[in-house]
Amino acid sequence: MMPTDLDRPAELTLWPGYAPAQVAVSHSFPTLRAALAAAVAAIEAEDANPWIITEDGDILAPGWIRANTAGAFLQ
Repeated sequence: MMPTDLDRPAELTLWPGYAPAQVAVSHSFPTLRAALAAAVAAIEAEDANPWIITEDGDILAPGWIRANTAGAFLQ
């Protein structure tokens, strides 16, 4: 992933982190940077399992998001 990818659109889907998931909530973001920030906020506030699909079709799993969202990465 290139730094310029952070400024391209992305789709965030949040699955509940508790109990079997029946419904996921999806949101479109104008940038991957915004989608990652929302994913981190959802992990911290809702115990959610976020999945992101980038404009290029890359799929970012919850483990990847947790491992790669240090403050400097989102700057």
